[in-house]
Amino acid sequence: MPTAFVPLDSYADNALSQYGIKRDDELLDLLKTEAPQKDNVVFKVYWGDAREKICDAVTDLPLNFLVMGSRGLGPLKRTLLGSVSNHVVNSAACPVTVVKAPFDGTSHGAK
Repeated sequence: MPTAFVPLDSYADNALSQYGIKRDDELLDLLKTEAPQKDNVVFKVYWGDAREKICDAVTDLPLNFLVMGSRGLGPLKRTLLGSVSNHVVNSAACPVTVVKAPFDGTSHGAK
């Protein structure tokens, strides 16, 4: 599937509307803050299976390191749907760190 580059300038609002994406002002502020300090900051939207598309992005960009979150699906959903983070850790072309959400007493992985 093709990817869509979502620019951070005047085209952002139109692109977000066109692709049905909600603006995340906190993320955009962070990107705008970091962009002048870094060599390359890119915001891309991929459609398709998250496991494959994240691995594609690692190769396309290319990334030296990836930090991703984990939703913490329960054992049944993880078995049926598969673990995105597990697939990426085992398939990505760069080192991957998975960050779990803080324990709130209601997560599926609670013991």
